[in-house]
Amino acid sequence: MNMQRRARRSPNWPRTTRFGMAGVADSQVESRVVNKMTIITRVVACVVAVFFLVVSAAGQVPSVPESDQPKPKCDNQIHSIYLLGPDDQLEISGPELNDVANKPIRIEGVRDIQVPLVGRVHVAGLTVQQAEQEINKALSKYIRDPQVVVSVAEMRSQPVSILGAVNTPGVHQVQGHKTLLEMLALAGGMRPDAGYSIRITRELEWGCIPLPKVEPDASGRFSVAEVNLKKIMEAKNPEENIQIYPHDVISVPKAEFVYVIGDVKRSGGFVLGENESMSVLQVLSLAEGLNTTADARHARILRPVHGSDQREELPVDVKGVLAGKKTEITLRGDDILFVPGSTGKKASLRALEAAIQTGTGLAIWRMP
Repeated sequence: MNMQRRARRSPNWPRTTRFGMAGVADSQVESRVVNKMTIITRVVACVVAVFFLVVSAAGQVPSVPESDQPKPKCDNQIHSIYLLGPDDQLEISGPELNDVANKPIRIEGVRDIQVPLVGRVHVAGLTVQQAEQEINKALSKYIRDPQVVVSVAEMRSQPVSILGAVNTPGVHQVQGHKTLLEMLALAGGMRPDAGYSIRITRELEWGCIPLPKVEPDASGRFSVAEVNLKKIMEAKNPEENIQIYPHDVISVPKAEFVYVIGDVKRSGGFVLGENESMSVLQVLSLAEGLNTTADARHARILRPVHGSDQREELPVDVKGVLAGKKTEITLRGDDILFVPGSTGKKASLRALEAAIQTGTGLAIWRMP
């Protein structure tokens, strides 16, 4: 009986063994997964720690100190330091002063102005803002919280400096509103050697110059702008004929030159004048053309390199430009057009001259 029971149980032994091996395999897989998860968790923790260290270090890096000098503000608002005086004309406006709104009031010799309701108010020697405060203070005795606005309609004689290539440079006293062209006319107009641009310098207390390319200077006290004189004269940019304010400085630089050397009839320098550039044909016409021995195909433009004493060479086929087959190149200020001579043409010309001289000598010798 015992043997039969053992025989019956014996087929189940392998099954039990298989189940035991499967359990061991499962436990090994679980152990590997746990190990991998542990490694991943540690890696993520390290990455997060490094990230926070980098962020904290970046926060501790001192920022680059800015310049101690504040950057100047350049707007169109007039922060006037102009002191009012005799012969200035003011415009006073406000809800309580409809009778004098938009009517110029001149500061009289006693340096007072006549204001409705309060009579004379002393404003000479004050700025526009201080004059507003004085008038509001006087009106406050009769009106609760007056709001008066004062503006300068016309200023008395003020200095404007005009320098450079004008007929009468110097400090010109100006009264009232004057434009740029009016100031140039007061300076006697432009000289023939005047350049194409005009530079205007203005104190920032009078606001920035209302031009597109205005820039503050390094000191932060002035605004500087350039205008193209030719475009103003030809009415291409009439908006650049701006109003001139007291203490403005108008600089008219001399014109730049272009030069022609080589095998031309008249070499030398020629003034660009009110032009920014000049074409090769225009320069050659001023040089009275080419000589017969000129090598027109191999001309060169010697152009200065910015920030260097060297010049770059630009080839120019003058013969092709004259024939209309090549694109013309313009010359800028301080450019040099060099037209070399042709060795072959010179040799042929000398041979022709020698032949003519020989023939003339023989004819004279044969004469009876």
